[in-house]
Amino acid sequence: MDKNQMMERAEILVGAVDDLPTIPIVATKVLQLLDDPDVSVEEIADLMLSDQVMTARVMKLINSPVYKPTQEITSLKRALVYLGLRHVRELALTTSVINAFDGTTGALELNAFWEHSFGVGMVSKIIAQKIGYQDLEKAYISGIIHDLGEVFLSNFLRDPFMEVLEYIKTHQIKLVDAEAELLGTTHCEIGLSMARKWNFPDAYCEVIAYHHNPGEATIDPVLCAIVNLSDLFCTVRGLNYGGREWISFNLSDEEAWAILKNESPKLAELDIERFCYELDDAIPDVAELVTSMFSSTEKAKP
Repeated sequence: MDKNQMMERAEILVGAVDDLPTIPIVATKVLQLLDDPDVSVEEIADLMLSDQVMTARVMKLINSPVYKPTQEITSLKRALVYLGLRHVRELALTTSVINAFDGTTGALELNAFWEHSFGVGMVSKIIAQKIGYQDLEKAYISGIIHDLGEVFLSNFLRDPFMEVLEYIKTHQIKLVDAEAELLGTTHCEIGLSMARKWNFPDAYCEVIAYHHNPGEATIDPVLCAIVNLSDLFCTVRGLNYGGREWISFNLSDEEAWAILKNESPKLAELDIERFCYELDDAIPDVAELVTSMFSSTEKAKP
């Protein structure tokens, strides 16, 4: 089955779900306000405070290892000043995607899904920094949302997706290939269909669609390659949905590695073993962050 046929099947599956989650109204308004060059921190803070769940999660993210403030930040306005408004977009988008699926139950354990997603986000940011990619924020968001389609499959195609998860336990096959074989589409096409419905920017849509095939990307193949390698690193280092997927890779053989080396020749000098140790050190931080994100939240201060 070719990519077009898989895309057609994905759109049929997504279109058949009447109660597909949507991006919260407050988050949408925040993203729109951020397009105004004259918007103030006070305007953004006042709007965000009207959604206490989003605000509480934003505060937890800000005080997490991702942003590493020197001391705990308890005021939303202070947090926005600390970050700068351009980073608020990343937080609003991240928390709104989390909120869209909060409380859902499916074939995947939700905390394991978000541990993988945040892990890929954090590693994408590290790789982006190492190669001199200009937009670390975009790399971070791309990593978090790359597997959006998996949540759909887990929740809305639970039984068929459970068959896929059982299949990969006994076959040396990647999850994405098993999906194509058993479902006639994959989380890449499903995620792209959802991202379009949510009006995600084109660069994010492309990452969702091509994070397993970065060479097919046309808008930002470097970004797709960053997320591809981050996904592989996280999968082999334990942030892999509870160990369900079989995967092995040789970095020098990966298409994404060739793309990134072309962008930054100094990557050839990267100490891969040391990099993996750094990732190991970050794994507990990712797990702690996800646990805190889904714990009960207190009302945030203005």
